[in-house]
Parts: sequence; structure tokens; C-alpha cells
Amino acid sequence: MSNRYSADEMMSVAAARALGDGMSCFVGIGLPSKAANLARRAHAPNLTLIYESGCLGAKPSRLPLSIGDGELADTADAVISVPEVFNYWLQPGRIDVGFLGAAQLDKFGNINTTVIGSDYHDPKVRLPGAGGAPEIAASCGEVFIVLRQNPRAFVEKVDFVTSFGHGTGKGDREKLGLPGRGPTLVVTDLGLLRPDPETAELTLTQLHPGVDLDSAIAATGWKLKVSDDLETTPAPTEQELTLLRDLEKASA
Repeated sequence: MSNRYSADEMMSVAAARALGDGMSCFVGIGLPSKAANLARRAHAPNLTLIYESGCLGAKPSRLPLSIGDGELADTADAVISVPEVFNYWLQPGRIDVGFLGAAQLDKFGNINTTVIGSDYHDPKVRLPGAGGAPEIAASCGEVFIVLRQNPRAFVEKVDFVTSFGHGTGKGDREKLGLPGRGPTLVVTDLGLLRPDPETAELTLTQLHPGVDLDSAIAATGWKLKVSDDLETTPAPTEQELTLLRDLEKASA
């Protein structure tokens, strides 16, 4: 097999590696689902996937088309009601990790999936909205965000706070009584960002192979903070790429 890989493959592999065996993960559709299902195949067979539709312990043989895909219910350990997913599993903190995407993300991990533009009633673009993301951001043990890095998405200030990250800095979540730790990892096509332990500002801690620091800085809409111990993400292994591509072929 060729060791060449795309930026999206690097992103999927990096996100999958962050999920440990035995964790429970609230999964969305798209890149989060791809990463979670790759993790279950590659190194975390006991990873429990939970989908908003009420499918607990889903083990799909292909990537689901939506949270309502019958493959999720057919392969789940249990199928429960949506209110039970949120009221019993999510809100009391019984889910370790929530995987989220975003249209806009700011330097404190606040997410916008609602509107682009300053006027909510007359926006430039009206986005799909919140879904269950605000609850996931508030109540999961921690949140991983997967998003392609560019200045339109990585902004100084989001136009609308759909899902609360770290507010304006460290301590804001505690002031609101939010039980989860909030965003602890942002996986992009350029590298990995993690919140600074003192300020909660997202800090570049890893660059993917072949990506230079100037590119990451140029793709960020704020003055990007860079770790003193900046590392290079290990490239995808042959096994990871094989499993990922087989998963994608099964879903074609």
C-alpha cells in the first residue's frame, strides 16, 4: 500500500487516536463518526458509540448516512428514546466524550452552528442550528472538535455562541455550573490544538507531517498561541489507512 494520505485522512486518524478503549462517545455524523468508527476498529474495540437517535453501543459495518440510519439500530446494544439519551445518559455526565463539528470556532472553543453575520434575524447565512450540540458541549466529560482550519472557520469571535466552550477564558464554565470539562482537543487538517491550562485559550500543540507553522498561523483568524513543545503528529500507519479506506469503501 502507498503511504500517501490526504489531509482528511490525517485528520480522521488523529481524531480516532484520541479515543481510548472503554470510553463512551457521543457521536455526530461526518468526520466525528468516521473517526469514532475507525477507533473502534483500530485500537478501541470496547469503545461505546452513542448516537443522538437513541442507539447505544452501535457497531455499524459502514458509515451511517444520518443518526436515523437503520444500520445504527440494527447493530446497537440497545435503542432507547431521545429524551432518555439526554436526560439519563448525557445530562448526568455518564458519557465520557462528545465529538462536535462547527461552522465557526473561536480561541476559547466556543462553537457557532447557527448564523453567519451579526444580525440573527437577517443573517448572511442561516446554518442548520444546534441540534443536541449545546447539551453535548455542556455535559459530556470532555469535548473533541473536528474542523478544517481556515480563517473563515477559526475566528476571533463567533457570530453566535451555539455551544459553549470556555466562554471568555478559564473559569467561565464553572461560573455557569457546567459539569463537563468542555473542549479539550481540536483536531484540524493542519494539527492539534488544546486549551492552555492557565487561560483555556486554544494552543497549537502538534503539526501534522508536512505542515509548516506559518501555514497554521495564516489559517487562524486570531493570533495563534503555539506551544513551546510543539510536536509533529505521527503519520498514519499502514493499518490505520487500510482500516479507514475499507470503512469508506463499505460506505460507498
